[in-house]
Amino acid sequence: MQRRQFVRHTIAGCLGLVYLPSGLRKTGPGLRRPPLLTPGDRVALVAPGSAPAPEKIDIALHNIQTLGLVAREGRHLRVQKGFLAGTDEQRLSDLHAAFADPDIRAIWCIRGGYGCTRLLPHLDYKLIRGHPKALIGYSDITALHLAMLRKTGLMTFHGPVAYESLAPTALESLRRRLFEGLAAPWQPDPEHPFTVRGGTARGPLVGGNLSVLAAMAGTPWAPDFRRAVVALEDIGEKPYRIDRMLTQLLQATNLGAAAGILLGDFTDCEAKAGEPSQTLAEVFEDRLGGLGIPVIGGFPMGHINHQLTWGYGEIREIAAR
Repeated sequence: MQRRQFVRHTIAGCLGLVYLPSGLRKTGPGLRRPPLLTPGDRVALVAPGSAPAPEKIDIALHNIQTLGLVAREGRHLRVQKGFLAGTDEQRLSDLHAAFADPDIRAIWCIRGGYGCTRLLPHLDYKLIRGHPKALIGYSDITALHLAMLRKTGLMTFHGPVAYESLAPTALESLRRRLFEGLAAPWQPDPEHPFTVRGGTARGPLVGGNLSVLAAMAGTPWAPDFRRAVVALEDIGEKPYRIDRMLTQLLQATNLGAAAGILLGDFTDCEAKAGEPSQTLAEVFEDRLGGLGIPVIGGFPMGHINHQLTWGYGEIREIAAR
């Protein structure tokens, strides 16, 4: 991302991002917090989207052990059906079994990858509401997070998937969130801070992967962006595709009524040298700069190994000058 150039041509003083701690431990009205974890708790390892490579399962098991937890593999974790981790029925079965099992205290998605949106009409929301547990993941797991928040009020966690090689900061952020209920103060990437539009935003956190959000627009599980702080990230999407997806959200949802927008990491999303294209910074300015709400970026979330964990629906207050 050509953010350094962007910083020189945007709001003066945008390097002075301020993160206000007042909302870190609060939640929105009616939000259901999952129980905190303790060492030795059992965690279900599931694959609700695409299938993991066998060697990645070993990494996931190591990560769970590093956190002092005990892994229980979903029955169909190692099944593959084309680009999916088994049939819809198999992936649903593992999710439902994890929520229903009283010995399972949390559910960690081993990876994202396409497939989660196929499950949304068939999830047992009554079961999930009656057995609140921490669900962890990002990317395509965005679909599960948003559907569960909308249909059950359950706070789930946008954080690393289990098969990633995690930086110490990511592992510690996840541990503090799951064991202590603490939200780490967000610090912008010191190499790439930027602001599209300054101001203060306060509201419940929603959002996640931009591609998934665009795909969910118009469905019964799409989020309500009104007065929310909307976090966005993606990977491998060129600027014109980012433009197209933001335009879809602006035309099909109430994104313009959000309290503010946070931009995470957009990995490998710039055009190649010589291609006729806007930069990502120019796309964000064009699509989001005129909404009249704070739009700030440089946050450690997305397809990076040092991302911080945050809870869906928790109240955050942030500001940028």
